[in-house]
Amino acid sequence: MTDLLPIALAAVAVLAAAAAFTIAWRRSNDPDWRANVQAKAAAADTPSEVPVTITAAAADGEEDAGSVAVLVDEEETPEEEPPAPVEYRAATEEEMGMTRRSFLNRALASMFGLFLAGFGMASLAFLWPKVKGGFGSDIDAGDADEILAQVLNPDGTVNPMFLPEARAYIVPMLEDSVSGSQFEGNATVDASLVALFQTCVHLGCRVPWCAPSQGFECPCHGSKYNSVGEYIAGPAPRNLDRFVVGVNDRNRFIISTGSIIATSRAIRKSVRYPQGPSCI
Repeated sequence: MTDLLPIALAAVAVLAAAAAFTIAWRRSNDPDWRANVQAKAAAADTPSEVPVTITAAAADGEEDAGSVAVLVDEEETPEEEPPAPVEYRAATEEEMGMTRRSFLNRALASMFGLFLAGFGMASLAFLWPKVKGGFGSDIDAGDADEILAQVLNPDGTVNPMFLPEARAYIVPMLEDSVSGSQFEGNATVDASLVALFQTCVHLGCRVPWCAPSQGFECPCHGSKYNSVGEYIAGPAPRNLDRFVVGVNDRNRFIISTGSIIATSRAIRKSVRYPQGPSCI
């Protein structure tokens, strides 16, 4: 998803530029309203002299109607002056108020602005680091000695502690297992404890713990890992991912869920697997 975010931002920027250009072009290229007036309507508005012929209607039973002479007193009906030509001009924005076109343009610009604002806030919320609390921050898992006593049984078997807020399994990894392994010196082991990310590195399914075999076994596609997350079998490309961990001055086991360490398949396994029947 992080790889697609720059592409999405670029696409939104292109759409914003196209919308702004379209609105500006439409406002600066208003069509001449005179060109949209029909010729018949324009002719009807133009004054013209139309000759009028007055005839006498034929009476009932008469074969022909004679012409009727109408005497007009020139003094009583003076010749009318032709009306002055009508001048048309475009109304100003103040006279017209908000037109349908300006309303649609403003509505389009407002909707697009709201979309960009929402997308920007969502992007910031996704990219902004969480400074405290929740996944992505440093999480206090508890007293290190108490956790070790809980996850390591007296007979040497493992009973992982799952921490939902860290999305991690806390498992033991004794010093003799760390020495000479690929995890030595990479800040993923402290106080003989390791924090493993809960998801399979193949396709992201949550990997449950299998007590009989003493390992993690993915039910989705069959990837298997030993108790410290080292790859054993299946389509997974590497070991389970680990978090950077540490113990503070109050002996609290701290999991830095914002720092994930990926390691390749181990040639020499630190812990034996399987130690019993498999769960899948």
